[in-house]
Amino acid sequence: MSDRGVCLVNDQLVELGNGDRGVALAWLRERRGLVGTKEGCGEGECGACTVLLGEPTASGRLAYRAVASCLLPVGELPGRHLVTVEGLNPPTGLTPVQQALVDAGAPQCGFCFPGIVMALTGFLLTSDDLSSHAATVALDGNVCRCTGYTAIRRAVDALCEHGARRLAAPGDRATQLIQWGVLPDWFATAPARLRGRDLAPRTVGGDRVVMAGGTDLIIQQPELLDDDGVAFLSRRPALATIERELDHLSLGGGVTIETLKHDPDVRDLVPDAPAIIDRFASTLIRNRATVAGNLVNASPIGDLTVLLLALDASLVLVEGGARRVLPLGEFYLGYKQLQRRPGEVIESVRIPTGVKGDAVSFEKISQRRFLDIASVNSALRARLDGPVITSATLAIGGVAPIPLVARNAAQALVGRVLDADVVREAAVALDREIAPIDDVRGTALYKRELARRVLIAHLLRLVPDRLRHEELV
Repeated sequence: MSDRGVCLVNDQLVELGNGDRGVALAWLRERRGLVGTKEGCGEGECGACTVLLGEPTASGRLAYRAVASCLLPVGELPGRHLVTVEGLNPPTGLTPVQQALVDAGAPQCGFCFPGIVMALTGFLLTSDDLSSHAATVALDGNVCRCTGYTAIRRAVDALCEHGARRLAAPGDRATQLIQWGVLPDWFATAPARLRGRDLAPRTVGGDRVVMAGGTDLIIQQPELLDDDGVAFLSRRPALATIERELDHLSLGGGVTIETLKHDPDVRDLVPDAPAIIDRFASTLIRNRATVAGNLVNASPIGDLTVLLLALDASLVLVEGGARRVLPLGEFYLGYKQLQRRPGEVIESVRIPTGVKGDAVSFEKISQRRFLDIASVNSALRARLDGPVITSATLAIGGVAPIPLVARNAAQALVGRVLDADVVREAAVALDREIAPIDDVRGTALYKRELARRVLIAHLLRLVPDRLRHEELV
């Protein structure tokens, strides 16, 4: 038996040894000879290295997600099923996904198409909405360097049209896709072959490196994956739950951002959550990035961080048997400095259920509307009584060393009948609270103007009948 566990790669059980380290992309190509998974950017930006990762669930089945293998540690593979494009290829001919792309004339140089095939297959495995729009969203992390998007869209339309007919009846989706020929027959045996394999969590504590999704940490410090001291939080299923409590919604620290997007309880509290989360990153990244990882990364422009600050969230931090609750607004002490004790892990994030019914607005200014890091981002949660804001929390990123709760600007709005003068007063208060710097995402002066504009955008969205854009800009 291997000292590092056993995983299933396509239809082969693989024992992981001490030499099996680093990211899955290099491991697949160099040690397994599976070169259909392509290396493009190495940072999760292009989708050429997309694979499917299947994880056991409480029901005994495997839940699959399309992920970027350049950001998937080999250390997370024990007990899981890793599927590459070679694993999908039938003995003869093409799968329906591959055939749809060929029929539409989509493949050109072919470099990106293994990843596109994997992303579309993952979509068919997991999506309840088999619309062309939903399939296109599932491809949002896959770049075609030959600019063949029109043909890809034609293929998506045809695939979804067939899928809507073939997958409409209730039943196990994997079984249905096997019958359709999208998945090979051996997919049916994967859960049983992995049952009982080692999924035990490694110890978290002391000076160990603790890694959640790793979508940022692996890019910054890839050498960490060569260290036996890495503890993967993904191996702690208790951290991956969302639970409705009496006065709050509890988001486990290991919950992925994509899970947040689809969770009905999250949507109940914040109806616009799916549209907001779509702005955060690609599906491939959201399938790996976690709640705790986004917060601990301590980026001054973390999208989820800004949203949770506006929702008055708090953290449950644990270390050993000790547990404490801390308002998220008190977690950030300075640039990349946290009020976090050695060995502490974010067990969960609590959103008070009292925010239900409040208006929530999110704004993100970046060079690209999607799949980009913000120059400035902001979230406003407000309770309205007609044209009057009775309470408000304003969070803004990119304008200070930490994700900032702009208390003075919010207070300038509370209890006032909103008009152009009140908005200008709040904008002045905001300008006094922020301290942006010049960097690659803009000058300090530019960011001050963006901060003013996002505040105006929030208020125009909340009370469009009271304010006119031309009066405010």
